[in-house]
Amino acid sequence: MMRLIALSATVALTACNLAPAYERPAAPVPPAWPSGPAYPATDAAQKAGFAWTALIGDNRLRTVIEGALANNRDLRATLANVLAARAQYRIQRAAQLPAITGDAGGTFARRDGQRQDSYSADIGFTAFEIDLFGRLRNLSESALQSYLATEEGARAARIALVGETASAYATLAADQQLLALSRDTLASAERTLALTRSLNGVGLTGKLDVHQAETLVEQARSDVAAAMTQVAQDRNAIDLLAGAPVADALLPPSLDALIGSTAQAPAGLSSDILLQRPDVLQAEHRLQAANADIGAARAAMFPKISLTSAIGVASSALSSLFTGDAFSWSATPSASLPIFGGGVQANVQYSKAQRDAALASYEGAIQSAFREVADALARAGTISDQQRAQQALVTSNEQAYALTEQRYRAGIDPFLTTLINQRSLYSARRSAIATDLALIQNRITLYRVIGADF
Repeated sequence: MMRLIALSATVALTACNLAPAYERPAAPVPPAWPSGPAYPATDAAQKAGFAWTALIGDNRLRTVIEGALANNRDLRATLANVLAARAQYRIQRAAQLPAITGDAGGTFARRDGQRQDSYSADIGFTAFEIDLFGRLRNLSESALQSYLATEEGARAARIALVGETASAYATLAADQQLLALSRDTLASAERTLALTRSLNGVGLTGKLDVHQAETLVEQARSDVAAAMTQVAQDRNAIDLLAGAPVADALLPPSLDALIGSTAQAPAGLSSDILLQRPDVLQAEHRLQAANADIGAARAAMFPKISLTSAIGVASSALSSLFTGDAFSWSATPSASLPIFGGGVQANVQYSKAQRDAALASYEGAIQSAFREVADALARAGTISDQQRAQQALVTSNEQAYALTEQRYRAGIDPFLTTLINQRSLYSARRSAIATDLALIQNRITLYRVIGADF
């Protein structure tokens, strides 16, 4: 019996594999990142990507991200799916080995005044498939690749969660600054309105100036209400990402503090880094799983050989159960071959189509990743210039507004000129905040799209 088991295992190990030989497809993107006036200089000696702890220097934000990685429910669900996929792989792999079972029993009866007892014990396996054509091995390989795909998906989800949490945190900082700006603008507009009304009361200005001043006050008041709503919604978003309420002490102090504590991820020089991005690896594992499915479908066209066997003992007396005369064995090999129907050929065609779809998805993932990094690099190459220009615009508007206000108080210029400059200053300050936020968001995006979190 043991010889038969060993022979079956040897046959299975030396069986042929009908799956196509897998070779990683060539990446359908240029070997290097784009270059030009919009792109920053790249360093060939610098390794692309880094850990999120290198991206984030602010201790408050680090604490929030650590809480998100521990408590975010979407990430927990993703990790649970990884465990489920690993269990599925183990179940499928177990089908390659015989499931050996042991049984023991006894029967006690009395007939015609006499006891008729019997005892039995046996060990064996039932319908163990000899994997001569690699069907079970390819199904196991497909399950393994599916499991590895879910692991890469979990890595991608982790990187995305870090990026989303940092982005939401920066957005909250920007909206808090916009709220403060709206309140300052409202206070300034109310002072201007009070001045205009007093000038109107003594006949130095007309009613039109009062109404124009009122429009700025009401606009600022509306912006304050909208900014308050946005800040509250930002808090809700961070609490959701973190999986628990975030303490007020962990909220961002200012946008400028985040700019100073957020690093820019290096992109390296070669686009080969994309092949290690989690979502690209996930697509490749799915391609490998589909490739193995072709082998399993092809093997189904050949005979399926299975074996049922057992060794055991039986006796009418427990004392003689394990004597030589009580020993017995049995072996029942069987084979089945599809002849008509069953759709085995169609199943092979289906598996090939699924493999082609997985190949297209893999190549598409690489191309999408390349574009995301290229877009982020284009933004990184220009955002600093835009930020400096925006700050200069704010300074110019501040000077223009100060001069026009003085001229208005002196009766030289009409109030409309002051109003226009005040609105321009307000718009420039809002745009400066948006540009600062875009700078931080670009650094976070570059970390996320490179996908190399070590």
